[in-house]
Amino acid sequence: MLTEYEVQALLLSLKIASVAVVVSLPFGVICAWLLARCQFVGKSLLDGLVHLPLVLPPVVIGYLLLVLMGRQGAIGKALYEWFGLTFSFSWRGAVLAVAVVSFPLMVRSIRLALESVDYKLEQAARTLGASPLKVFFTITLPLTLPGVLTGAILAFARALGEFGATITFVSNIPGETQTIPLAMYSFIETPGAEDQAARLCVIAIVIALASIFASEWFSRMAKQRLEAR
Repeated sequence: MLTEYEVQALLLSLKIASVAVVVSLPFGVICAWLLARCQFVGKSLLDGLVHLPLVLPPVVIGYLLLVLMGRQGAIGKALYEWFGLTFSFSWRGAVLAVAVVSFPLMVRSIRLALESVDYKLEQAARTLGASPLKVFFTITLPLTLPGVLTGAILAFARALGEFGATITFVSNIPGETQTIPLAMYSFIETPGAEDQAARLCVIAIVIALASIFASEWFSRMAKQRLEAR
């Protein structure tokens, strides 16, 4: 039976990961579309920046967020003075941290789905008078929807497991920023709390496996839809 402390960490993890995916998904779709469909100066730079969190240590990402978005950061200071909005040491900061770390997985999945769509279908719609926006929402997006969902699920799973960037940027505050990985870290450091750490470990594994199975199912569905066309 989970304790109230463990339930709190679980619910907070689900909240942070869900908000991160919802907020970053529109940007992920736009970024993936730019990389898959457009040619422009600086495309390689954008591609590198998008995938940078995959190769940077999470602690480095957390530090950069602290420098940029902290209360005295280059961007965070202006946000606090103008709007009273702060990210450091709050659940909003945790959302930002996990969104940045999981963003490359989301973009990569959506980009692969976009690249697998036959461009001739879009061209045919354009020749019939459809605007680029209408083509995107009526043809491109429906065909890539399984890939979009796969990217969202993978990003959600990655967000649930983020540790380094979160603890560096927003610390380990119970009820505010303490997600499942951070709660496990606290239990591991506490003598006699091995059972609580083990329970959270099992929960994390179950959620991760469910996410992987769901992403594989959506990938197969996308492949079948494209083959049917």
